[in-house]
Amino acid sequence: MKNSFKLGVEMEVEIEGASKETAQELVEAAHQVCPYSNATRGNIDVTFKIV
Repeated sequence: MKNSFKLGVEMEVEIEGASKETAQELVEAAHQVCPYSNATRGNIDVTFKIV
């Protein structure tokens, strides 16, 4: 049996002056167009924590 590893990322995001709801919307929109997000989509689990 092979050993396997899974990579994941949790990003903490703070947008000064924005409500948590607005910050969440901005993060989700940016995640859809970000070149790095597009390159890793489906290969790395990414979660965002709005602080």
